[in-house]
Amino acid sequence: MARKSYRVNFPGGNGYQLAGIVDRPAPPSDSSPQDTLIVVFSHCFTCNKDLKAIVRISRALSEQGITVLRYDMTGLGGSSGDFAKTNFTTNQADLAAAIRFAEKELGSVTALMGHSFGGAVSLAHAGNPADSPATELKAVVTLAAPSDTRHLADLLARRDPDIEKLGRGSVTIGGINWEIEQQMLADFRTHDLPAMIPAIKAATLLFHSPNDETVNFDHALRIMGLMQNAPGTPNVPSLIALQNADHLLVKNPADLQFVADTTAAFLQRYAKPA
Repeated sequence: MARKSYRVNFPGGNGYQLAGIVDRPAPPSDSSPQDTLIVVFSHCFTCNKDLKAIVRISRALSEQGITVLRYDMTGLGGSSGDFAKTNFTTNQADLAAAIRFAEKELGSVTALMGHSFGGAVSLAHAGNPADSPATELKAVVTLAAPSDTRHLADLLARRDPDIEKLGRGSVTIGGINWEIEQQMLADFRTHDLPAMIPAIKAATLLFHSPNDETVNFDHALRIMGLMQNAPGTPNVPSLIALQNADHLLVKNPADLQFVADTTAAFLQRYAKPA
């Protein structure tokens, strides 16, 4: 299916303009855009919408009839704001803003997708449906998502103790030096993602590599356990192990096509709007 991609800008959840790209199936020239599944894709910590994996997966989904909004969170990519001032709370606000934009401009958002920390944001959002602007959320898909936010706070603190000692420090991620404030770590430690995950009712698909050196595979197993052992009617998620894949999915391009194809089939099965 032909693809159409275009840039968008919209108000974020923290007073800044966010940049995004819509990848959608291109309609015939003589008709209006057809109704499709709408997915909002959240990127990883310090990443952006133009990460190779996100671009390739989003485009591949659009070529299989699914519309994707990928966007930059506050202070990253093409979005305005100061990254050092952001945290998990601001991430959630930006996701809510992206959903509101998509609901207004594209149609009902029925699925969320997130890579790494963006996966955690998506899981938290799906676990609080009453607070979500997505009125028809039916599915959530994650790539290498952590099962909590506190581990990242501890990791950043170990990399530069000045963050907590002096209130501000810096870490190098992906060859780029990032300024980090203590408020970010403090916020990460206030969120109880393991308490939110069992409340997820949307169909859930987890991709994770047993070889991931950034977010250990144990996180995927923990998410599975939290959902399967939820009180009431447990949600039974699907877990696909991406053997020999790396955290950013750059080692083997075939992994990206596999993720896109499997996600498309999953969403067509579980996320079609009513």
